[in-house]
Amino acid sequence: MLPLPLSPHPRSPLSHPAPSLPRNLLLGPLIALLLALVAGIAPAKAQETRAEGGGGTLLLRSEGGAPVEAPRLRADAAITVSGPTARATITQAFRNTTAEWVEGTYLFPLPEDAAVDTMKLVIGDRVIVADIREREAARRVYEAAKAEGRAAALTEQQRPNLFTNAVANIGPGETVLVQIAYQQPVRQSGGTASLRLPTVAAPRYSPAPPLVTSAVEGASAADPVPDRQKIAAPVLDPARHAPVNPLTLQIDLKAGFPLGTVRSATHAIRVEEVSASERRITLADGATAADRDFELTWTAAPGEAPAVGLFRERVAGGEAVLAVVTPPEAATPAAPIPRDVVFVIDNSGSMGGASMRQAKASLLIGLDRLRSGDRFNVIRFDHSYDVLFPDVVPADETHLDRAKRFVAGLEASGGTEMLAPLRAALRDATPGETGRLRQVVFLTDGAIGNEGQIFSAIAAERGRSRLFMVGIGSAPNGYLMRHAAELGRGSVTQIGTPDQVTERMRALLVKLESPAVTGLTATFSEPGVDATPARLPDLYRGEPLTLSARMTEARGTLTLTGRIGGQPWQAVLPLDRAEAGTGIGKLWARAKIAEAETARLTGGLSPDAADAAILRLALDHGLTTRLTSLVAVDATPRRPAGARLASTDLPLNLPAGWDFAALFGDDEAQPLPPPRQRRAAAPAAQLAAAQPVALPQTATDFEIRALLGGLLLALGLVLARRSRRVAA
Repeated sequence: MLPLPLSPHPRSPLSHPAPSLPRNLLLGPLIALLLALVAGIAPAKAQETRAEGGGGTLLLRSEGGAPVEAPRLRADAAITVSGPTARATITQAFRNTTAEWVEGTYLFPLPEDAAVDTMKLVIGDRVIVADIREREAARRVYEAAKAEGRAAALTEQQRPNLFTNAVANIGPGETVLVQIAYQQPVRQSGGTASLRLPTVAAPRYSPAPPLVTSAVEGASAADPVPDRQKIAAPVLDPARHAPVNPLTLQIDLKAGFPLGTVRSATHAIRVEEVSASERRITLADGATAADRDFELTWTAAPGEAPAVGLFRERVAGGEAVLAVVTPPEAATPAAPIPRDVVFVIDNSGSMGGASMRQAKASLLIGLDRLRSGDRFNVIRFDHSYDVLFPDVVPADETHLDRAKRFVAGLEASGGTEMLAPLRAALRDATPGETGRLRQVVFLTDGAIGNEGQIFSAIAAERGRSRLFMVGIGSAPNGYLMRHAAELGRGSVTQIGTPDQVTERMRALLVKLESPAVTGLTATFSEPGVDATPARLPDLYRGEPLTLSARMTEARGTLTLTGRIGGQPWQAVLPLDRAEAGTGIGKLWARAKIAEAETARLTGGLSPDAADAAILRLALDHGLTTRLTSLVAVDATPRRPAGARLASTDLPLNLPAGWDFAALFGDDEAQPLPPPRQRRAAAPAAQLAAAQPVALPQTATDFEIRALLGGLLLALGLVLARRSRRVAA
């Protein structure tokens, strides 16, 4: 900014101009300074428009250091819902608008229970179908093809809900398509079925590696996020960039029963009635910014909701069965059981903006629902944490008022150190106490990279507590939410928009107040059945039990037993009456893989045994996992020998409602900063020891413009000096 000339005080001698100073003496320097200013401002204005739809291009630094324009990306999702399962095909179009050969890498989310089994690379009229291989072997095949100038694509799982697509040798001006397909189950709760499609990989906080060295082992403690570089990508500031990576969507809903309401709380949609049990859903605007999860919910027409869903599919070597059973409510409501409820609220930087408001409103509703005889506590955390009371306290007016003031004063900032507050919430001062329910309600967006640490802590320290995860915001970490709730024998509630707070928190709190369906067991009359989950969870009112199994032939019976409100309950399902379904075998394999991953984290299986089981299931069923990847390679070299290949990561939108400044800091000069650690209050030495994340940065021609500005400034000074001599 140019310094403005000071207006001298009227009584000061400086208020009179020097008679010997010509009026045009400062004209040369002023013009030079103005030109220098323009030269410095122009790049910033150009950078602000360098985004898809913003009237320019987005330049990123490539691996070689030379700037390269990021490939443009568009995505299309086509989903077919068939009863309890859904089949999705996601097509990503990578467009190279430059005259260079480009490799692009894109980090994208999928549902945490998606069974990814297909990938195709489409170049013009050629379609290359990917093979499933062990991860390292797939990477070697891809790198060799990239070096030889052949078109190639590689799909890798970084988390069960986080994947990368790398596409090599995209020719100048060329568009290539990468098409992936997956199977997923439909979620049901309280008579409502739902489908969720994540569209943006939210920036995740990764705790720094500890510096404590074990005197016994003689080695540093393990890095909690050893793959931190693979789960990070450049993020656009929405104040400076238009959204990128637009998404189109079509869903063919075949519910299998007459439909009532079909709606989306997250997006404007068009719903076309095909038949009483079928609908076609599209986005009302045709395309949407990939900056929030898409959610679709539907209910049955009055009196048409099925209580039992039983489906089967013939697979190689046998049959797979999927059972979805909603136990009835207790005939006579049981007397309320006093509860100890610990509320945990995340106030880290990623919760800034709408997420923080939703979390605070949700927690206040939870406090208001506490009854006489209940006890409670409140914990808040960012890079540190505070426990409001030394232990749970009675839910009386004095304690509730203090808690509400505490919650109202929370602001979002800092990192997301979740492990310590989770352990504090699970810590039970009276582990042997009976006659009271102990519940932990955890409100967070889950934007962390150390999920494994969290799962291990829950499995080891849950005790008699039940953990209920509340996913806050437009793009919560579904993998963390759902798996933490399963390990904590609780449930998951998603709150994506402000108008969902009251409805969904009330539904959750009613479940918490209701007696669980306990002691659930599943018995098959025929031998040799491999069922999952091996240990059935407790159920709350309206929550269905979903069980999948593989057997030689679907015959005999499945018997479910348990207790509802203290009364015995039983359901007998004849398996030969199961309806035909699709994708059930892959869903069974995906659930078995998740079970093996859990056993590895919690010590139920050794790492080698778990990896062997996962690899066998993945290769048998063609699934992408932590140990397997999909790779597609064109047979013919395309890139000329000696031609440069520029490699870059594609940028992501910031999730809707997130506060960029709270997440990355207020002093970011770059419009595309790397997702660095979010202002965690860690010792300087520890931060210095954190592994650097090599991410692309924005690149401009600022150096040239700055040089031009300097030359003009020097010319102005020369002219000024010459004018001064002439005046003298």
